[in-house]
Amino acid sequence: MEKVMQLNQIHSRHHVLWVFIIIHFSLLLFSAFCADIPPRKILNGEKKKSRKVELHREDNRVFIDNGLVEVTIENPSGHLSGIKYKGMLNVLETRNNNNNKGYWDIVWDNEAYDKLATQHVKIITETDELVELSFTKMWDIRKDHGNSVPLNVDKRFANILRGFNIFYGPVLNFNLFFSRYIVRRGVPGLYMYGILERQEDFPDAHMYQIRIAFKLNEDRFHFMAISDTKQRIMPSQEDRDESRCQVLAFKEAVLLTNPTNPQLKGEVDDKYQYSSENKDNKVHGWISDDDAVGFWVISPSNEFRTGGPHKQDLTSHVGPTALSMFVSTHYTGTEMDVLYKKGETWKKVLGPVFMYLNSASWDEARHYRQALWNDANRQLREEIQSWPYNFTASEDFPHAQQRGEVNGQLLVRDQYDLDKQLMQAKSAFVGLAAPGYAGSWQTEGKGYQFWTQTDNTGRFTIKNVRPGEYNFYAWVYGFIGNYKLNLKITIQPGNKINLGTLIYDPPRNGPTLWEIGIPDRTAAEFFIPEPSPTFVNSILNHDADKFRQYGLWDRYSEIYRDSDLVFTVGVSNYSKDWFFAHVPRRIGNETRATTWQIKFELQEVNKAGNYTLQLALAAASYAEVQVRINNPDANLPHFTTERIGYDNAVPRHGIHGLYRLYSINMPGNGFQRGNNTIFLTQTRCHDSFEAVMYDYIRFEGPAI
Repeated sequence: MEKVMQLNQIHSRHHVLWVFIIIHFSLLLFSAFCADIPPRKILNGEKKKSRKVELHREDNRVFIDNGLVEVTIENPSGHLSGIKYKGMLNVLETRNNNNNKGYWDIVWDNEAYDKLATQHVKIITETDELVELSFTKMWDIRKDHGNSVPLNVDKRFANILRGFNIFYGPVLNFNLFFSRYIVRRGVPGLYMYGILERQEDFPDAHMYQIRIAFKLNEDRFHFMAISDTKQRIMPSQEDRDESRCQVLAFKEAVLLTNPTNPQLKGEVDDKYQYSSENKDNKVHGWISDDDAVGFWVISPSNEFRTGGPHKQDLTSHVGPTALSMFVSTHYTGTEMDVLYKKGETWKKVLGPVFMYLNSASWDEARHYRQALWNDANRQLREEIQSWPYNFTASEDFPHAQQRGEVNGQLLVRDQYDLDKQLMQAKSAFVGLAAPGYAGSWQTEGKGYQFWTQTDNTGRFTIKNVRPGEYNFYAWVYGFIGNYKLNLKITIQPGNKINLGTLIYDPPRNGPTLWEIGIPDRTAAEFFIPEPSPTFVNSILNHDADKFRQYGLWDRYSEIYRDSDLVFTVGVSNYSKDWFFAHVPRRIGNETRATTWQIKFELQEVNKAGNYTLQLALAAASYAEVQVRINNPDANLPHFTTERIGYDNAVPRHGIHGLYRLYSINMPGNGFQRGNNTIFLTQTRCHDSFEAVMYDYIRFEGPAI
């Protein structure tokens, strides 16, 4: 019996030993397996020690490697030719030439393209933590006149290493005609910024568009995300070939008839459908489903963009293409100030912007797209908190301690408000921009702009303002017109300016008799029809972007087949009965001018008094609005805007372009007691795109 017990003890010890061995080897195998799995992203806040930044040079290439991403830059052109990330040898399209992968470009005089190839490279900073490179070109009138845009350029790249987690990437810093690239230790992305400069003796030049473009690997990147709602599998560049699509009313818009992905058949693709306002254009990019890898363009600030917070511009589109837009005439036309004259010196820093790369972990495989998008937005918040960056080495980019601040409170005084009290300007847009007239910031294209929104009490703080001279501007939701403080504001390093309490008196000549719409600078509150079933983009099937569907302008002719729009005050509903765009009406193969009617009653008429029609336009393109009172056949209109606008907002699917306000005086002897009609005729009708969008219309009685 004792021997049996001893044998059982031996077997028991052997059993425990084998269990221990099995567990031990299982842990070893599991550890080896996990060694190839990226750590969870910042869900647990873990960070990993990162490798130092290394710079390698060859005759015609420069490499920056931080262990996360290896960036290849062509020397001396400064074109970004390669981004190696995880298992992808090149995130960019390898079949393209080096000047068509990651590059700056400018559209200038006579719509010529200049990709800003540079001539020299200089190491600005080279440490274990950061490498910043500067690619430069000095414009020479003897060699470059007529061949390249008259600019000195500094393009900068920077890579900096710092703590990271599951989402890896490089950082590059760009300076134009001084173009800079920065790679940082441990940073999952690429910072790029440019410094453009014109000297006094440079000849006149228009610079219509300035941007950075990235052409991503076509075989891998198919899923695009530009907002929480606008995300989808995209057509390929091949799908836009003649054999696979039908070109619609303009070359940018095509109907997919035989796409490589059959699920996209019958959909419309148009890059303008993916436009975004500056204030919302903060992060967008592409996802490679095969690799669960994302490539994102992150813009932590709008200070270097033109046209203010509501200026619309391109983001990502078929290519796959990702853009960082700095200057363009989209949705403004040539009213944007893009003419640089001889004798006018100019210098501006564009960026830095951040090209962020991330990848999803194994345990997020089922929801990797959402995980990548969420992380890109998390990274955006981190970049915003870090703005202005303190790692750039250019004296032209002031750090936080070299900037200033402006604060105050904005109130509104409406002289016909029944309570006769000052109102708090809630959520008003307030900003600093180059000195000019009220509203000039919409077309200001050369300086810096700094915008924020007021709180519920009208108070505001505009932070991180670069030194310089500015005017203070504002507009308030629910009120027409533009505010400008008649005081030039000079920002010096470190100073804080308190403007105190400011009072805005919006335009008004008398009490409101009736109104149509909301003073919000868009036509979004008006009737936006369902798109034709033939021309649908499923990414836009939600109310917020419904206006971006293709062909909505033609729906007017279908709805108003026999006669034009008639709106009866007190009966009609502007959200159902006021079409969002005043466009020509198509009859057969012709387009004809359209006249809209506003019918209303006046119980009493002050024949000796003056009435006012406040006519606020949200957009205008090669249009003319004529106003007549009670007689549509009068030879001369009571008022005309004359030909206005170049913003092309209708075909480019923008619900607004440039804001315009007309305060039209109307003598009382033109009206009658009882029924009256105001006729609005949009006279231009060469095509469907000569149109206006109304923001708000108000009819005021004589002053009391």
